[in-house]
Amino acid sequence: MRPDLEIISEWIQPGTRVLDLGCGDGTLLEHLRDTRNVTGYGLEIDDDNILRCIERGVQVIKTDLDAGLADFFDEDSFDYVVMTQTLQAVYYPASLLDEMLRVGREGIVTFPNIGHWQSRLHLALGGRMPITRALPSDWYNSSNIHLCSLKDFEELCHKQRIKILHREAVDYAHRASWGARWFPNLLGEIALYRFCRVTGS
Repeated sequence: MRPDLEIISEWIQPGTRVLDLGCGDGTLLEHLRDTRNVTGYGLEIDDDNILRCIERGVQVIKTDLDAGLADFFDEDSFDYVVMTQTLQAVYYPASLLDEMLRVGREGIVTFPNIGHWQSRLHLALGGRMPITRALPSDWYNSSNIHLCSLKDFEELCHKQRIKILHREAVDYAHRASWGARWFPNLLGEIALYRFCRVTGS
């Protein structure tokens, strides 16, 4: 299993309900079911991935995340709503974060950090959109349409009254380092966040 999914698994309590947005082949949900007695659903658009989910015994719904979640789930249907490496690829990330916290008690997202020093160097010295380990495609051939830095994401959370519960900034292999802990926006290639809605006034 991917290292980022291992980190996410540690954040999810046993016996809970999980919704995985853009669940891919169902690896995370299968792992959570088998190791933490978790139940839930995956949402996915790719037919091959949907077939793999079915083969794994993972409950999956075919849909486009930009269409929202209202057609499928009521408020507070899940304990956690997870979205890995997908936030930057949807048209309306702010709306989707709201939807995640409408149907779930907590949200978990991961995304590539455009604020990483290599990306900054590409722009500063080359004057071109960065191509890095975390962002390997040319700008015109990439599914990423809303790239952001850790600071960008945290500013959005503040505007939308979202409380950040946990943050990890790791390298491409999802390894933590003291540098990324002290300077996450500069030295973190991948960002992982766990968050909930701010309560009260």
